[in-house]
Amino acid sequence: MKDNFYSYIQGLQDAITTKLEAVDGKAKFQEDLWKRPEGGGGRTRVIENGNIFEKGGVNISAVHGALPQSMQAYFGVKDADFFACGLSLVLHPKNPFVPTVHANWRYFEMYDKVGAIVDQWFGGGQDLTPYYLFEEDAEHFHTVCKKACDTHGTDFYAQYKKRCDDYFWNTHRNEARGVGGLFFDYLKADQSKDMNAWYSFVTEVGNSFLDAYIPIVLKRKNLEYDQQHRDWQEIRRGRYVEFNLVHDKGTLFGLRTNGRIESILMSLPPHVQWRYDHQPETGSEEAKLLEVLKNPKEWT
Repeated sequence: MKDNFYSYIQGLQDAITTKLEAVDGKAKFQEDLWKRPEGGGGRTRVIENGNIFEKGGVNISAVHGALPQSMQAYFGVKDADFFACGLSLVLHPKNPFVPTVHANWRYFEMYDKVGAIVDQWFGGGQDLTPYYLFEEDAEHFHTVCKKACDTHGTDFYAQYKKRCDDYFWNTHRNEARGVGGLFFDYLKADQSKDMNAWYSFVTEVGNSFLDAYIPIVLKRKNLEYDQQHRDWQEIRRGRYVEFNLVHDKGTLFGLRTNGRIESILMSLPPHVQWRYDHQPETGSEEAKLLEVLKNPKEWT
């Protein structure tokens, strides 16, 4: 399973970066191959200063070894070894009318001291973070997510959409990071699905990413904007940074397992603002976004 999934995310990384370069038309991904001293490594690809993408990363990694003490306490185990691989991406467009997007698909195994698998699961998802709310964009993104879910479980979309709303919630701000999408974790073999069935589900979601995001980029990339729009974008980016550094499990896992810091923090945007107690004007487009972020809605 780990070999199959790692091969899959290598191919998916190639497909996504090739498409994003074509859409951007200017910038190319810079690739860094890196090794983790304790075992494993990864392939980081970063795009910067493009026509469309101000900064973005599409990274894969496969790391293994002894589970660090901090993670043993987190999982409630002792003296365990692990293997983890995944693809993680974040794209920060230049135009404030084009949303930021995040996606992640990952696989984890845990072993006893004789190397037998004692636990294994999939996780991941994809979610959209607009700065200005175009409801048809949120509807499109969620419709693609729902289609990917429906062939594997009629209740999957509702279940994983709710988990996404709950997970990407900035509790200290009492608002969502964006308009959501899908989030799932600890997908393990049970009476309803074996690991091959979960593999089929997770890879179908991964394959849906470009269909979910690229049409939105193409629709919004040429809209005119001014400095006021950029200021709001950078203020909202600050909330994105807050979530990633305070709450995000992937960031915390990478830091606790001695991951490559440049790859872990590539999700942070290049230009951000934190203004004291900034409040948008009542009735404005900015206030319209905040209303939805404080009260997540159904998009399909």
